[in-house]
Amino acid sequence: MKRKLSYVVVWGIAVALSIDTPTADDKPSAANESAPAAKSKSKLWSYQPVKAPGVPAVKQQDWVRTPIDAYILAQLEAKGLKPSKDTDRAAFIRRATLDVWGVIPTPEEVEAFVNDKSVNAYEKLADRLLSSPKYGERQGRKWLDLARYADSTGFQNDNDRLNMWRYRDYVINSFNQDKPYSRFVQEQLAGDELWPGDEQALIATGFMAQFPDNANSRDLVQRKYQITTDITDTVGKVVLGQTVECARCHNHKFDKISQKDYFSLQAFFANIAPVDNIPAKKGDIERAYEQQYAKWDEATKDIRAKQKAIIDTHREEALKYHKERYLTDSREAIFKPKEKWTAQDRWVNHRLTNVTDERSLESFFQEKGESTDPKTYNKQIAAQWAELDKLDKQLKKFNDLKPATSSNTISAMTELGHPDAPPSFVYAVGDHEKPLEEVQPAFPAAITDEKPDIKPLPFSSGRRSALVKWLTSPTNPLTARVYVNRVWDQYFGKGIVATVSDFGKAGEKPTHPELLDYLANNFMKNGWSIKKLHREILLSSVYRQSSDYREDVQKADADNQLLAVFPRKRLEAEQVRDSLLVAAGKLEDKVGGPSVYPPLPKAINANGGNFANDPAWKTSKDSHDHNRRSLYVFTRRSIPYPILDSFNMASPQEAHSKREVTTTPLQALTLFNSELIFDWSKSLAGRVINEAGKDESSQIDRLYQILFARNAYDDEKESLLTFLKEQEGVIREKASDGKFEINVPTGIKDKKLDDPIRAAAFVDLVHVVANSNEFIYRF
Repeated sequence: MKRKLSYVVVWGIAVALSIDTPTADDKPSAANESAPAAKSKSKLWSYQPVKAPGVPAVKQQDWVRTPIDAYILAQLEAKGLKPSKDTDRAAFIRRATLDVWGVIPTPEEVEAFVNDKSVNAYEKLADRLLSSPKYGERQGRKWLDLARYADSTGFQNDNDRLNMWRYRDYVINSFNQDKPYSRFVQEQLAGDELWPGDEQALIATGFMAQFPDNANSRDLVQRKYQITTDITDTVGKVVLGQTVECARCHNHKFDKISQKDYFSLQAFFANIAPVDNIPAKKGDIERAYEQQYAKWDEATKDIRAKQKAIIDTHREEALKYHKERYLTDSREAIFKPKEKWTAQDRWVNHRLTNVTDERSLESFFQEKGESTDPKTYNKQIAAQWAELDKLDKQLKKFNDLKPATSSNTISAMTELGHPDAPPSFVYAVGDHEKPLEEVQPAFPAAITDEKPDIKPLPFSSGRRSALVKWLTSPTNPLTARVYVNRVWDQYFGKGIVATVSDFGKAGEKPTHPELLDYLANNFMKNGWSIKKLHREILLSSVYRQSSDYREDVQKADADNQLLAVFPRKRLEAEQVRDSLLVAAGKLEDKVGGPSVYPPLPKAINANGGNFANDPAWKTSKDSHDHNRRSLYVFTRRSIPYPILDSFNMASPQEAHSKREVTTTPLQALTLFNSELIFDWSKSLAGRVINEAGKDESSQIDRLYQILFARNAYDDEKESLLTFLKEQEGVIREKASDGKFEINVPTGIKDKKLDDPIRAAAFVDLVHVVANSNEFIYRF
């Protein structure tokens, strides 16, 4: 142990303490340390220790570029199948760039790779892709799906969470730095305990703070239970690939996870609480926030002073009234003297402080002022309420002065500077008002017989440190398997275990169990390096295969489980939008920072109203923010961004394990009718003209190079030139009376168009090609 100055959070305030901080020797063990294998009490395959399987012998040795290929080829040869030929280089770089970066490559990048005749061309491509900040953005999006990331709380009010972008940036940076996955997990579940002086480790605990929340909840004891349940369920699903939530109300119907196991796992999180006001280190964003907030503060100080003066006349009564609105078990803690608080009482009162503001106290005045009951109504207070209501409306007029998306504080999960935790119980049918036996923190008995080694700290229980030590131990049979399977699913559209978050009996069995163990074992042996895992997959022959249809494979393996053909895959929502921005030459490359609000389509309605003008969606004033990557679009739980929502964006209500792929008319209508996408088509048309010149055949080739990484085939050119001629005639006829507004390409360098009508027809051609099936699939 070593002593250092650090920070803990007591009642929501960061306080400097001199504490004993765990050194490297005290941290969870590295994967390559030798440790005795833990015994499993279940015969389930996923609970068995990860082993290093032998690489199978295969006949077609020249196809094996990495050990991955041998495991795939062995099953193909057993089935009498041969792998597909390599796809052409242009298709490969488009595939790999979409998979690693989440956007299409530029024609220049495609050309450079196609013409690279060096023996290590593929290795150089993989290293270039993995070293780009875009890699972290793409992988960050995949993890944020699992973390149920959002910039708002959900429920009725859907309050802003203006600190959460810091967690999002932590995730992006962790992937770009190739932070070991073991450390990545440790920081997100116990960063405040293991590295209390590290701001990034504190921000990392935002993983646990992503739960949907209802600030209006009047049962604070129930709210604590629901938050802890959300975290437990998420950790079980995301890290362990277990449906532990099934055991909350009864013993698991399929897996040997009992209710006691569930609540013993939940006990690791019994003492944590969200803290949202931890001061962040001051940088440009924080200083800009403070400058902007100071403008609001100055503009509204007189209004707020008048409000405070009115509330002060009955402040104690109003606070008592507010506290009495909570349910019985909450009030037991709320009205208890502080010196008698238990750990549970401390959580309840911390929560009460966080959700109580001046507006909360106005409810007393509203009740007394609007009551029709003579016993409750108070004429004097009614006048005060009328004045408060008027002041509230005046205050709202200054909302635009407030920073819309930034902050100068951190949201984290801590144990409020105390080591004692509330008791945990098994609850009958999962009802927190029906406690049965008390339980202590423990790992699921079916998975391991290991016991947690809990060492309380002066400022925290130490429970989560013990949990992550087990989660990231080489003896844990699930953590590495689950994560490498998620990465495999990302590249091949289907995991080795198809049910990526269910490695239980009800889940699918692995199609290639030896390959799964090879990847998991190698992952740990390589220091839990995520980039090394990606690199090996990218350089494998199985990833390099063509996606062309094969009749023999269709007959022998209709679901392509053996991967004799590379699986085609529909782009995810963010890939569609971001690649359109890349094609149009409009994507902003800025990495990180507060979330942004791009414009909403004006024609889209929600709840019967036009929410393009909804005050909850504050369109960013900086036009550059409109073209940021989709990763940075403000994730408001009540208003999903329409273009992304149409293409099955992740729901932030819970851990989103796998993107759904639906095909609906709304998708085609979104791409075809959205004025935003049509504007991007005008920009793309302008880009094509600038880069290809006036020759229309060359323009079509350039368009295809940008969108599809290939030239147009002769029959495609013929069809498009015919369309161009016909569309020109349609537009010319409509524009003949001078009342029809034509849409010409934008961004033309010389600002001159020989024939605006023909150019407008070319915009429509570009729009049609960008709407094609080939664009929204990667092959």
